[in-house]
Amino acid sequence: MKSLLLLICGTAILSGRPVIGQQFYNTWFYNYNWVWEGGAGAGFMNCLTDLGGRKGNGGRFLKDIDWRSTKPAVSAYLTATYKDVLSLKLDHQSGNISAADSVLKRTDPDPGGRYGRNLHFRSRIHEWQLSVETHPLFWKLTDESEIPFWSPYILAGISLFSFDPEAKIGGTWHKLHPLRLEGQGFSEYNGRKPYRRKQLSIPLGVGLRYETGPLFNVKLELSYRILFTDHLDDVSTSYIDATLFATYLDASQAEVAKHLYNRMGEIQPGRSFSVGEQRGSDKNNDAYFSILLKLGYVFRSRVK
Repeated sequence: MKSLLLLICGTAILSGRPVIGQQFYNTWFYNYNWVWEGGAGAGFMNCLTDLGGRKGNGGRFLKDIDWRSTKPAVSAYLTATYKDVLSLKLDHQSGNISAADSVLKRTDPDPGGRYGRNLHFRSRIHEWQLSVETHPLFWKLTDESEIPFWSPYILAGISLFSFDPEAKIGGTWHKLHPLRLEGQGFSEYNGRKPYRRKQLSIPLGVGLRYETGPLFNVKLELSYRILFTDHLDDVSTSYIDATLFATYLDASQAEVAKHLYNRMGEIQPGRSFSVGEQRGSDKNNDAYFSILLKLGYVFRSRVK
């Protein structure tokens, strides 16, 4: 059945024509102008940051995605749809992201590049997303008997998300935001302000919906977030003077910060570096994306 559905979907997309023939509205259920839908989904999240990635100096989106860093994600949503064309959706998503320079050991083991930097992070993402969806196949549809089983859609909106990057020493994970590893808030680095762990983003996405009947549908959805921060992984600029940690942090935090801000020596013992040497790049902001399979229930009234 799974292979058959994939074959039908592929045929519909390649032929450029929707698979049509539903007639359940007039027969079984009322089709009001506005309908409500609720549902849940599961899939995965991944991210694009300064860390990890693929061979070379890195790039944007597909060029630098490391699929090995894929982590699970879940979703729950509520949608109000007008005439099957335009939807307003409130969606809560939660998932994990991570990246590590160590993944480049086999593909790009240059000790002077990202592999030699030897940094890593993980973070939990919680997101509330308000978006608008539109279904192009319904823009000029006038006959309810021609409602397509398969319907592509696009979405855009705004979201509030939270993140909290961590890194590990031995078997213990430490939160990176309080350690200010790149001198955030230090007077010696006046331009580096502490970043906020709750921020806004712009989600953009595409999806494909399959109508299983009048009450249920299945959707496959890709949503990419445009962020306004380069600190999703706590890496953005350059190495600072490590002696300053003792000035701005308590003793235990300063000791942890000295271990985490520069880890090149763990794979290159004795390697020297200078204050101000590049640690990350602030030319491009970080990003994350999700791919979810969703099951929706549509609240309709049955014809009596």
